[in-house]
Amino acid sequence: MTTTTPSPAATTQQRTSHRPTLLLILAIVLMVVALCVAYLLKLDSESTDDAYVDGNVVQVTSQVSGTVTAINGDNTDHVDSNAPLVTLNAVDAEIQYERAQSNLARAVRLARTEYYQVQQLLAEVEQRRNDVRKARDDLRRRNQLADSGAVSREEISHTADVLKNAIAGLDGTQHALSIRRAMVDDTTLRTHPDVLVAASNLRDAYIALHRTQIYSPVAGVITKRSVQVGQKISPGVALMSVVPVDQVWVNANFKESQIEDLRIGQPVELRADAYSRSVIFHGTIIGLDAGTGSAFSLMPAQNATGNWIKVTQRVPVRIALRPQEIAQNPLRLGLSMRVSVDTSDRNGPVLNKTGAQQPVYSTEIFKNELKDANDVVERVIGANEGSDHAPKNLKL
Repeated sequence: MTTTTPSPAATTQQRTSHRPTLLLILAIVLMVVALCVAYLLKLDSESTDDAYVDGNVVQVTSQVSGTVTAINGDNTDHVDSNAPLVTLNAVDAEIQYERAQSNLARAVRLARTEYYQVQQLLAEVEQRRNDVRKARDDLRRRNQLADSGAVSREEISHTADVLKNAIAGLDGTQHALSIRRAMVDDTTLRTHPDVLVAASNLRDAYIALHRTQIYSPVAGVITKRSVQVGQKISPGVALMSVVPVDQVWVNANFKESQIEDLRIGQPVELRADAYSRSVIFHGTIIGLDAGTGSAFSLMPAQNATGNWIKVTQRVPVRIALRPQEIAQNPLRLGLSMRVSVDTSDRNGPVLNKTGAQQPVYSTEIFKNELKDANDVVERVIGANEGSDHAPKNLKL
């Protein structure tokens, strides 16, 4: 019996022919493993490229009409909160302000005169009462002496007329006192109606003068400037806008089939097309909108037609960003973002059920307007009220 031993060359050729098959099988196994891993990862995450940076666009408007004389900022300029932006011609407002100051000073002095007149009439009433008392005593004495003939009837008649005149004078003075008291009764100099009206007019004039200087309500970057020097503007017309670049967020539009596992408070990783992929922003879901984007469009789609075609809807999801990351890599409104949400923790709420306890956004540029106006009113009244103070209640 003869045994044939394969040559070394044949063995090498056989191994070489099996190598591509092994590599193919290995590649298939790796691909299946990668798909399984990707599927498992996808179960705990949702992502979308339909996401954009959003933020506040704060309009700068005037509260009074006037002609623009100066503009202190232009597009792309940074502006601080409460910084002057636009100046209006203040000549008319200054004249009204000076007139209001004079009217308040005059009202205070006239009110003081009314209080003095009341005090004067009080003294006159007391004097008239004394005249009546004296005339009544004179008449009584003369009537006692009439029987003895010491006093003539003519003198008694004359004394009676004096008493009547004294009583009439007392009545007239009391009526005059009532008229004067009607203007000042139960008031003080600072609560006198004429003083209050003049003080209100002065506040209006001061605030109108103050508002000829238009200030920035927030800190940010100026954009959309439309105002020009020499332009006659009206209240409420947008002159420019200020974008607070440190107050931006991301609106990510997820498909309706992706929102099942989205919860408020879930962590988010974001990348901006404006930066390299190494720049990663971190955020948190703070809310899901109350409807899809098409539901709140200007002309919502009407699907009650015979040729209906289903279109996948998207729900806006608001994502808050970390302020320190925004400061390091500033974002502009409208930039595209790639969003990936970690949905492994699904214990958070789906919708917000509590309202804000404090104002979400606010400005303090109008905070001291009334206080400053009250200081001006106080200064004018103090300069014209004199050293003596009118009593609060004047009674007979």
